Amino acid sequence: MSSIVKATSAQMTRRLIVLATAVFAVIIGQAQTAMGWGQTAQEFSADSDATLQVAGYAFAIWGVIYLGVLIYAVRQVLPQTGESLMIHRFGWPSALAFLGIGLWIVAAALDQEVATIVLIFGSLTVLLIPLLRNAGVIRALDKRDRDRWMTLWPLALLAGWLTVAAPLNLITVATGNGDLPSVLSPTVWAMLAIVIVALVALAVTQQIRTVAYAIPIAWGLLGAFVAEQERNAPLAYFALAAAVAVLVGAVVLSFRLRPGTERPTAA
Repeated sequence: MSSIVKATSAQMTRRLIVLATAVFAVIIGQAQTAMGWGQTAQEFSADSDATLQVAGYAFAIWGVIYLGVLIYAVRQVLPQTGESLMIHRFGWPSALAFLGIGLWIVAAALDQEVATIVLIFGSLTVLLIPLLRNAGVIRALDKRDRDRWMTLWPLALLAGWLTVAAPLNLITVATGNGDLPSVLSPTVWAMLAIVIVALVALAVTQQIRTVAYAIPIAWGLLGAFVAEQERNAPLAYFALAAAVAVLVGAVVLSFRLRPGTERPTAA
């Protein structure tokens, strides 16, 4: 799938914008922490986590995601990198996603709660749409194709983590503002969010047939299990069950099904 076709000037401009937004997304969090202005992402997430919380160590996955984002972006500006279909179709969506997660850090630091919700769901959406629309292209990628490891994996990892973080962000803000509907108990709302996340994880994985999207989702759910064990054991074990279901389901969907086709059903 990788191409040796030289990128045009317009395509190189897009690639430079992708690189700029990627660097912005990576350094803004470090800059915010170093300068000490506002609250950190972890502090924002923990501010109103009475309904659902994730262990702090789980956020370390950002290190892996940021590394992947930089690999993805830097590769594009190298002279020998041709304009493949994957690079072409994910260029602008990835730039928007990188800009969104960078601005989320700013909004969280300033405690702009509504802005954080819009930015995180927006960043997730602009990645999920091309992932699903290009599922056939993704399934056709050879296992040795650089686009699989340097385009699909970084963006799928980011999309997967945002799939966990977006509803967590929403629940945290709703809890803090007292806007969580009382028709259900907080624990039931948390369980409902976990079910939705798990179903989305398996549905997307069934389409793109790669575990990269599901891994950070399972990781986040495991983080919820660790964080909730003492405070809310039923919720903790519900999150653990969901994490196992996502991970096992993703492995089966990714490796037991043939790329690009469904296994035939028994007569």
